[in-house]
Amino acid sequence: MEKRKDGFLIEKGEHEKDFIFGTRAVMESIHAGKDIDKVLVQKEINNDLIKELLKLCKTEKIPVVRVPEAKLNRITRKNHQGVVAQMSSIEYASLDHVIESCFNVGKAPLILILDRITDVRNFGAIARTAECAGVDAIVIPEKGSAQINSDAIKTSVGALNFLPVVRSRNLFYTCRDLQKSGLVLVAITEKTDKTMYDTDFSVPVAMVMGSEEDGISTELMGIVDEKVKIPMAGRIESLNVSVSAGVAIYEAIRQRK
Repeated sequence: MEKRKDGFLIEKGEHEKDFIFGTRAVMESIHAGKDIDKVLVQKEINNDLIKELLKLCKTEKIPVVRVPEAKLNRITRKNHQGVVAQMSSIEYASLDHVIESCFNVGKAPLILILDRITDVRNFGAIARTAECAGVDAIVIPEKGSAQINSDAIKTSVGALNFLPVVRSRNLFYTCRDLQKSGLVLVAITEKTDKTMYDTDFSVPVAMVMGSEEDGISTELMGIVDEKVKIPMAGRIESLNVSVSAGVAIYEAIRQRK
């Protein structure tokens, strides 16, 4: 937590300028086309105006999170009316457009899918490596992913300002769509005997990386085309997820060269 000048606490990495307060103000911002990351709505409130807001968010595919009033009060002491919208620090990309653009120039797409990676610093570090290596896009879920805020952008050293980031409502269906588009879905996991050196990354590929705590979800593991691991020779059996992503990405780049 950080302490503001007025002595009130606000969560680290969040600043009032990153938010819009009030039900009508949030709705007007959505109608105006503002890029909103998510809308926080107080749990106890469910009046007609809130119902209208929820319907609008559903139409515009903006995630809504029900939170206690204390959460909103930590963000601001202004009259938030039980509604706070968090502005996106970046403009999200269209996955269809990314894939189409790659195929139009004769390039085999290289997509990175991040499943349940919630640590902002790991996410920023992965984005930095991905942008430097020329990854075509990162795909993240709407819920259960690291916030793309000022901390993430700082950790990425600005890479998130250039690297296309796609927000998926459902990673399972997004992965299925990628497979239908001709991409091979490859899980980077220790739960296999096959190493990444025995896999062809020169073809259109979508790599799936899971969190250090939970790994790749069972749902996604059930549909991947290949499971490969990074070979380990030391006594410690795992790498930090951002390091693992870097190793896997650059093996793909090496093969493509």
